[in-house]
Amino acid sequence: MTTIMPESENVQKAIKWVSANLEENAQPLQKLVEQAVFKFDLSPKDTEFLTGFFRESSSKK
Repeated sequence: MTTIMPESENVQKAIKWVSANLEENAQPLQKLVEQAVFKFDLSPKDTEFLTGFFRESSSKK
């Protein structure tokens, strides 16, 4: 099953940023998502997508 990428460029940047920081840092996912929300000025809908994206990808591991 493939994950649909959002149209928002900021959400795409946030996904890449969170993914990179998950690999480099030992910070919890929720903290990184919160930082990404402010860094990329995400809307509540975008924030929900971002959170769901990482929940879904972590449940597949």
